[in-house]
Amino acid sequence: MSLRIGIAGIAIESSTFSPHRAGLADFDVRRGADLLKRYEFLDKEWAQGVEWVPLLHARSLPGGAVLPEVYDDLSAEIISLIGSAGALDGFFFDIHGAMSVVGRQDAEADLAVRVRAAVGPDVLVSTSMDLHGNVSRELGTAVDLITCYRMAPHEDAMESRERAARNLVERMRSGLGRPGKAWVQVPVLLPGEKTSTRLEPAKSIYRRVAEIADEPGVLDAAVWVGYAWADEPRCRAAVVVTGDDHELITARATELAQAYWDARDGFEFVAPTGTLAECVAAGLASTARPFLISDSGDNPTAGGADDVSWTLGQLLTVDELTSGNATAIHASIFDAEAVAACVAAGVGNPVQVSAGGKIDSGPSGPVDLSGTVFSISEDPVGGTVAVVKVGGLHSILTSRRKPYHHLADFTLLGLDPAATDLVIVKIGYLEPELYTLAKDWLLALTPGGVDQDLLRLGHHGVLRPLYPFDPDMQTPDLTPELLP
Repeated sequence: MSLRIGIAGIAIESSTFSPHRAGLADFDVRRGADLLKRYEFLDKEWAQGVEWVPLLHARSLPGGAVLPEVYDDLSAEIISLIGSAGALDGFFFDIHGAMSVVGRQDAEADLAVRVRAAVGPDVLVSTSMDLHGNVSRELGTAVDLITCYRMAPHEDAMESRERAARNLVERMRSGLGRPGKAWVQVPVLLPGEKTSTRLEPAKSIYRRVAEIADEPGVLDAAVWVGYAWADEPRCRAAVVVTGDDHELITARATELAQAYWDARDGFEFVAPTGTLAECVAAGLASTARPFLISDSGDNPTAGGADDVSWTLGQLLTVDELTSGNATAIHASIFDAEAVAACVAAGVGNPVQVSAGGKIDSGPSGPVDLSGTVFSISEDPVGGTVAVVKVGGLHSILTSRRKPYHHLADFTLLGLDPAATDLVIVKIGYLEPELYTLAKDWLLALTPGGVDQDLLRLGHHGVLRPLYPFDPDMQTPDLTPELLP
């Protein structure tokens, strides 16, 4: 008799410091067979003999907090579909872990508790998460197996989802039932750009996670960095080690939590940092080409609104760029009205638009952009995309929010980042293709909803004391709890 495993979840990373609000249109909502296409690993041998029951999964590019009516509708549909799915043996709960909902707290725990009530007490629930998610006691208690990525950038995202699903299947087939869960939060909250697993100390900590997960008596081990740009009590690092040897998993959870706490002062930005002006000056003076600059404060893959135009406004004051003596690309600004004006003007024609600053107007408001329409194209994520050329500066405007991580994102627009002097991208740490492209790069500490300077954002809802907000705090009690 085959196992029946339901699949559902809502996945978004939400900055509560961004004025953007995530509506239904921001989500790619899949049901039925279309949902199963997300998980190529279901064709593998270990997944055979399982009836995978696809319910609903909604996934969005990171952004602001989710509108409550959107969360209510999506979560209600998941619960309704569970009710009509028939008897389930297991449940694969695929979430991000840093979803915020306007006016609510700990949205994933709320959904997990409702899922638990719907599937019943005897169904095993396995959860896959981003390492930038948060694990509250309520969330950890509501699910049975829980894991997260071990790499930042997240090159192992699908591998981690597969691990969560495979562990669930193997656990049910073994008949061992629920494993123990040793859970502990660590009062440290750092941005992802300081905790890349490419660098120490995160590199060694996450290498140890994998070693612990392979020990007899341990089912899985995970360390969450937490999400720095939401202002909720759950926002902090966490460790969960699962397995049947309760003494061992408690000891290993203690070890990982202590290692993270001890390393708190050693986490550094993934690249040298500076103001935007400092980074641009360094890039222009360098012989490394292309020279990449992370415009980090409005990074759409961390929750930025993607329409902060402050950086573009500053670039337009750099004579070397606007005169054409040097070339640059700025990616990007979300502004459907500005794109429509470019379409109306046509390629090769002059255009004047008021770009960005219509959602997140805080740093600068809209910026006047006068130039020539360089190209117009259609992008499956960004919608209609226009490039406006001002001297040697090419400004990318999109009609939908879009990150620029791949070379094809640029070549689709007629741009060649490899042959450009400066490539300024709204991103934090560089994703793999950009990391390979860059002959040198700097992280610009720019303003926006995901400002790297956490102390100037104004957190007030996080639990204190918390590092780095309280740098002289006393050593915390890092004794794990065995969650029910």
